[in-house]
Amino acid sequence: LIIVCAGRNAIINRTKESDMNNNAKLLIAVLFAFGTGLTAGNYALSDVNSNYKIAVVNVPVLVESSSQVKALKDKNTKNIQELAKLSETAKAEINKESDSTKQKALKEKYQKEFKTKKTAMTKDYEAKLLEIDKNISNIIETQAKAEGYNLVLAKGAVLAGGTDITNEIAKKVK
Repeated sequence: LIIVCAGRNAIINRTKESDMNNNAKLLIAVLFAFGTGLTAGNYALSDVNSNYKIAVVNVPVLVESSSQVKALKDKNTKNIQELAKLSETAKAEINKESDSTKQKALKEKYQKEFKTKKTAMTKDYEAKLLEIDKNISNIIETQAKAEGYNLVLAKGAVLAGGTDITNEIAKKVK
């Protein structure tokens, strides 16, 4: 009985020693990976040229100063008014009709017309918005290259640093 217990304790002690060895190996591996990551990160950062120029741009200011955006907003407002007028006309005409079959046909006709117009207006709006976005992006890129900037970031994404070139670009945005 004593031999069995001693044997059992030896097995438990070996298991504890094995777990401790595994934990030590894991700790060494983690520390090695962490050290390698720090070294690699510092090496990557050390390659940044001291003449690297970074600019920031306040995009919402550029959007607000764009006459293209203002024109698009005005057109969108008119389109919404047009759809509202179509809806009112449809309701009035449907309510005038006393025959339920004709009422249903009118309702389907106006729903289809409304959906077609709304889809066309949405596609037109999105296409023009994409065009404006490309235009503003091209102006930013051209200005940044002309002034020798290597990187341009949105001002909202930068906590500190970078040269603000929003005003120069706003003058060129139409």
